[in-house]
This record gives sequence, structure tokens and C-alpha cells, in this order.
Amino acid sequence: MISKRLLPFLPIISGLLLAAAWPERGFPLLLFVAFVPLLLLEELKRRDPSSTRISIYWMVFPAFLIWNGLTTWWIYNSTLFGAVVAVLLGTFSQSLMFWLFSFSRKAMKRGGHGFFALIVFWVTFEFIHHHWDLNFPWLTLGNGFAAFPEWIQWYEYTGTFGGSIWVLVVNVFVFKALQKVLDQNTFKISMRDWLLPALLVVVPLIISYSIYYTYEEKHNPISVVVVQPNIDPYEEQYELPYEEVISKASALALQKADSTTEFVVFPESMVQPDFSAGMRIWENDIDNHPSFELFRTQLLSKLPKAKVVSGYSTYRQYFEGDEITSTARHFSDGSGYYDAYNTAIMVSQESELQLHHKSKLTPGVELMPFPWLLKPFGDLAIDLGGTVGALGVDEYRLPFTIGDSLKIAPIICYESVYGEFVNGFIRNGANAIFIVTNDGWWGNTAGHRQHMLFSVIRAIETRRSIARSANTGISCFVNQRGDVSQRTPYWEPAVIKESINANDKITMYVRYGDYIARGCVVGAVFLLFISIVYHLKPEIRKRA
Repeated sequence: MISKRLLPFLPIISGLLLAAAWPERGFPLLLFVAFVPLLLLEELKRRDPSSTRISIYWMVFPAFLIWNGLTTWWIYNSTLFGAVVAVLLGTFSQSLMFWLFSFSRKAMKRGGHGFFALIVFWVTFEFIHHHWDLNFPWLTLGNGFAAFPEWIQWYEYTGTFGGSIWVLVVNVFVFKALQKVLDQNTFKISMRDWLLPALLVVVPLIISYSIYYTYEEKHNPISVVVVQPNIDPYEEQYELPYEEVISKASALALQKADSTTEFVVFPESMVQPDFSAGMRIWENDIDNHPSFELFRTQLLSKLPKAKVVSGYSTYRQYFEGDEITSTARHFSDGSGYYDAYNTAIMVSQESELQLHHKSKLTPGVELMPFPWLLKPFGDLAIDLGGTVGALGVDEYRLPFTIGDSLKIAPIICYESVYGEFVNGFIRNGANAIFIVTNDGWWGNTAGHRQHMLFSVIRAIETRRSIARSANTGISCFVNQRGDVSQRTPYWEPAVIKESINANDKITMYVRYGDYIARGCVVGAVFLLFISIVYHLKPEIRKRA
């Protein structure tokens, strides 16, 4: 194999490879070899009789610390505590999954079969990281190809977890080919040994490129104007009167909107309550809030076909007899309960308002994790786009409905990270996706660029066109192949217009969701049980 003096450098190499592969400016081919140094390290420790079971955990820890730190450090711009938690949580969890792989591999009669454990444990972790209260699936391996939509057209069948398995499988076979070379100590390279890993990379790419260049969108245009008002989230968002915000944003929209425009899309949380006057936007009487009349008089009166989709911060008061939700808060005077929401609202000239409440909430920002334990500290959550503290959510994924034939999925900010969540809107009939977000909290860093690229993956998975309005960038359009058009600069006011195509076909991934990840969860439970029994055998025999 290799010299033991090189062991401390192997995790560093893996961490740097993973970080260098990450979008937007990384090169994702590096993902296919990024785990190889860690697999070499695990093999050496496995052959070392003096190695303890826990040692591999701390030896791989630096790799995942480097990866998490170099790719998500930008969270620091909004919250130092949040950045530290996100980096350490990811590092501890990923190190644990690698340790479980090593633990289970020892239970296999043939060590080579144990590499299956790496795949099922890792994907199980990614799946859990999509669903538990501390969810932060930013570094799901399948996300690493987001800047190259031509490579991942088959995500319409597998979702991002298919990409994760692709990465892990190739790494295993690259390692096995390299291991054979190192064990021989002759450095003779057999092309036959490297043929399989090469095919595992090339064949999916060929399939994807074939889909990419043959895919044709059905012509079913919707004329959409996207506005990027560029409101400073730290200095202006909660200080500017909503009348001024709506007036400026409407004037910006009218630079591109005309009589053919069907939708004008504004970003997340653009309309805020007038806190200086103690006036919240109550959903109990929301139709009468003056902001909607401003939209109608300043914008919609000039656009006969148009509807407005905009982000709001709204509230709902509970009265006697109402069912009180787990997220409800006390009024400061103790007189009752209310819920706060991060909301997308569709406004038209004559029809009733339609609302969607953000339901995939950002931990520590809009969601206090494990409320049964931490609810007393809910008001300490950090505000990054909505109202401070734990927010209310919607139980169902209901798209905005326009007439008899068009439905729009309103996706708010962090919700765009979750493929299966977006699928819920598509299964309920959504023909296109509008994403409203505010990425200004992180500054001009990799954070807002990575977030935009998740839209590329959602477009491919669902084969739905996307209009994305970001407060401070990046606003853009994404077609059903994942191509990005009219990408706006960061931290500049902008307005863009495009006709996007609606679609009503259901992809395999939309129909079946994260079936790959759920299969891995079942496999992980089975492997963990077998491994524990195997490692307990000597103890059981001693007691007998």
C-alpha cells in the first residue's frame, strides 16, 4: 500500500477535492475520486491490528471539516453561531456515516462486499438531513453537478440521490483499481481494471447528453416578468414603508411589463408590516390590507392580463374555539395566540387572494429545532427572510390556480433545496414553478450562487420551467432542461422578462419521490443490525 507517514495527509486531500468539486466554480469530476484517499485510509486501518474501532472516525474528521468549512463558511455573514453549528453538525454526521461503513465492513465475510455499506449509510444520512429538525442538505453529493445540467438529465428518474450513488459507486471502483496497483508494488496499470470505473462515469454522461439534446419543450407559453428590487435586508427591509417598497418595485416592473404580461413576480418577504405603527398584516382580514390595493392601482390597472406573486410577512390571530397550532405564540399581554408566516401571495385585479406559507423552514432561523425541548427559546431564532422565531406552516402543497388549465408552484427560498417537497406541488397539478427568495443575507459569496443552482436541479427533476425572483440576486429563468437564462447581477436592481413553457407531464421522480433514499434507509437498518450482532458474537459466546 502506501507509507504510514502519508496517512495524516489523506483526509486533507479528500477534503480539498470535495471542496474543489463544489458548485458553482468547482469541477465536479473531482467528486469521483474525492473519497478514494479516505478509502485508502480505511483499508490501512482495517489491516492494522493495533487500530481501535473509533480511530477511523477521528482520522476522517478533518476531511469533512475542510469540505463543510470551505463550502458553507458564508453562513457566517448572517450568523456566526449558525455557521459553526452547520459546519460542525455536517462534519460530525458525515464522519459518523464513514465510521458506520468501516464498522459494518468488518462484519462482512469478504471485505470487498462492505463497500455497499458506504453507499447505504451515506445516502441514509443525506435523506435524514432532508427531513429532521436540523435539516441542512446543502452538501448532498448529487447537488455537486448542479452547474452542469447536461450531465444530470437522468435526475428526472432518480432525483439528487441518484447522483449521490453515482459518486460513491465510482469512488469505490476507482479505489479498488488503485488498491490493486498499490498492492502489487509494481505500479503496472492494467487498462482492464480501470475500464469499469471509466464506463461508470462515461455511460451516464452519454445517456444524459442524449436526453439533453433530444428533449423538446411543448409550446405552452406564459409571459412572466421577474423583479429584483435590491432592498438591503439588514438596513432597509424592515424600515422602509411598504407603500414606498411597492411603488418602487412596481415602477421597476413596468420597465418590462406590457399588455401581454401574465405574471409579475416579486421576491420573498418584500412586503413587511408597518411595525413602527404597530400594524401587522393579519390574515383574518387580509383582503382589506391596503398593500393589495396599491398593487392593483399602481401595477395591475396597467396590465390587463397580469397577476402579481409577491412575498409577505403575515400573521393569523386565533380566537376562542380555534385549534391552536404547535407554532402559535402568546401576545405580549397574554390575551391570546397568533401564528407568524413567511408567505407568498398571488394578487389579481378581481379574483380572491391565494396564499402559500413557507413550510420547509430554515433551522435556527424560522424553526427552533426540537420544539419539545427548545420552544422557550423560540424567539431567539435569527431572522433571515421572514418573521423572527418559529413560523407556522402549511400541511398541504397547494399550487396557485389560474382558470381551469394553469397552476403555479410558489416556492419560497429554502424550499427550493428539497426535491420531494417541490414534487408535492407538481403532483397537485403545478405546470410551472415560481421561486421567491432573499439571498442578500450572505453577501456576494458562494452561498447565493449555490442556492440559485438548486433551481437547475428542480427544473430537471420535475421538467418544469422556473421563474426565480431574488431580492438582491440571482434572479433568472430556468427552462425544463435546466438551462439558466437572463441571470441578473448580484446587489443590483433589475427586471427581466421571458415566456416560459408550462408542462403537465409527470416524471418518474415526481411520481415516486425519494425511492432510492428510502431503499438505502432499509438497507442501512439491516446492515447495522447484522454488524452489531457480528461484533457482539464474542461477548455472547463468553456469556454462554
